[in-house]
Amino acid sequence: MIHPIYLLGTASLRKPTIQVDKSTPEFETLLSDMVETMHDARGIGLAAPQIGKEERVFVVDVSPMEEDFIESGTPMPEQPMFFINPHILEETGDDEEFEEGCLSIPDIQEIVVRPNTVTIQYQDRDFVQKTETFDGILARVIQHEYDHVEAVLFIDHLTAFKRRLLKRRLNEIQAGNTEAEYAVYTDERGVIYPQELE
Repeated sequence: MIHPIYLLGTASLRKPTIQVDKSTPEFETLLSDMVETMHDARGIGLAAPQIGKEERVFVVDVSPMEEDFIESGTPMPEQPMFFINPHILEETGDDEEFEEGCLSIPDIQEIVVRPNTVTIQYQDRDFVQKTETFDGILARVIQHEYDHVEAVLFIDHLTAFKRRLLKRRLNEIQAGNTEAEYAVYTDERGVIYPQELE
């Protein structure tokens, strides 16, 4: 099932997430729905708060960036990837600039500086505990999605001056005035389908 993406300004994006386990009701359905929603919106990552859920989980699928992996000589892990109850242990390496965007903040891409290597502890789809280190684009996507389960958005990494410059556009997105090609949700207007978007 495809869910609407919750936009900037919705309460869900700023709420703490909760740990899950095998007994969490309909959790397998949630994971499948998250992947389907991510693919429908042409995203490469999606966290539960972005569809109004409070579970501490995010999914990643960097398949569209396969060329980058081939060029770097780095093998791409099997996609999609599931990060359940994640906890970042360490962010290391050089700080790198990269233009990020977010399904919850359509039409805005800005340079964000992050360390290029991340070590993360998490459970996979089968609740097998893992500790792994990732670098490059995969590290960045993981850090971006991890921010979501920590109630942080990529715009929080921008300077106050940059956020002021973006204020009008951010206010428009919060109001549901965006050119997203997928259904979105705002606390005020509810679900807005692409044909209704202004």
